[in-house]
This record gives sequence, C-alpha cells and structure tokens, in this order.
Amino acid sequence: MTTPRFLPLADYPRYPEARMHERARALWQQMNSRRTVRDFSHQSVPREVIEECIRTAGTAPSGANQQPWHFAVVADPAIKRQIREAAEEEERAFYEHRAPDEWLDALSHLGTDADKPFLETAPYLIVVFALVHHIGAKGEKIKHYYPYESTGLATGMLITALHNVGLASLTHTPNPMKFLNQVLGRPSNERPFLILVTGYPAENVQVPDIKRRDLSEICTFY
Repeated sequence: MTTPRFLPLADYPRYPEARMHERARALWQQMNSRRTVRDFSHQSVPREVIEECIRTAGTAPSGANQQPWHFAVVADPAIKRQIREAAEEEERAFYEHRAPDEWLDALSHLGTDADKPFLETAPYLIVVFALVHHIGAKGEKIKHYYPYESTGLATGMLITALHNVGLASLTHTPNPMKFLNQVLGRPSNERPFLILVTGYPAENVQVPDIKRRDLSEICTFY
C-alpha cells in the first residue's frame, strides 16, 4: 500500500460575509443565464480556450482521485459527419419506436426530433468518456470507483467553464452510444458518457420558454 503524501492547502481567501454573498449571487446570475442551445454558429473557437476549459473539468473530485474520464475533442468535419450519421440512426429508432409515449410527451415542449445538424455545425464536439478501469504497469486491470458519478461532476464543471468564456453547449446522449468508441478509436474500457456540443450560439437563436425551479423546491435546510 502506498504511503500517502500530503501538501499544504493552497490559500483560500476569507471574504467578508457581504462579499461572499455578492460573489455567490454573481455566479448564480451568470449561470442562470446559461441555456442549452441547438443552433450553433460556424464561427471558429480557439483550441486553446477549449483546452483551458477541459483543464478546469479535470480538477473535479473523483473516487479515490482516479480521475476516470477522457475528453475526445472532435473538430474534423469528416469525423463530425460520421458521428452525426450514426447518432441520427439511433435517434430515428428512438423517436419512431424505442421511446415510450410518456417520454415523447416530456420532450415535446423542447421541439426536438431525430435531426441533429448541430453535430456538424458546431466547431467542437467534446465526447466525454467514463473509464471503468485502467491497465496497470504490469498489465493488470485496475478497477475505478464511481466512474460515472465522477465523470458527471467533471462534465458539469466543463459546462460551467464553457459558459464562463461565452460559449454555448448542448448535452447530447444518443442511445446506445457504443458507435463513438468505433468512430474515435477509443478502447473498450472507456464508456461513452455524452457528447457535449459547444461553440458560439447562432445569431438570433431562440430557445424554449422554460423556467427553473425555485430554491424552495430544490433545497431543504435541516
């Protein structure tokens, strides 16, 4: 068993309470303006910006600090086309016969269908994989703990980081997603978690008129 090594904690600023509240509210207001969009601009985004956002995602907490995620960033038009074709095949099956009526009713107010042009329009598709295990130095299989929960935390931080720099995003989860391993040449221990579509929103884009639940509905203090 490895002997743990500890380092001093980096400085955490102690803000006055009023300043803490200002910062908390400012972040909420910024994130409350975030909306999922399905219409993206063709405008390019610097790769360096995406890299920094993914670095932020990589700071997420994870089970046993195993960091069980991989971000496959797709900008190549030919690969985006392959992903779109495979995703739309699964989506057509979903909308035509896989999805129960209740699910389709729940989606109806969003105006979604099997056509996914954003998979080609947006400058980047960030395919997020959860690593269920990795291979050690001696070729042994090493289990990862809470890989999906950890990857979900990292994905949330990535969405926040993208919004922070003015980029829109869309979480896309065609089902099943095994085709992503084949298209991207990823190993079988990496399980597709979702496709995060990102870029600038299209000009004059519109989004569904939805409301977020009030704090009283999502939080209980004891």
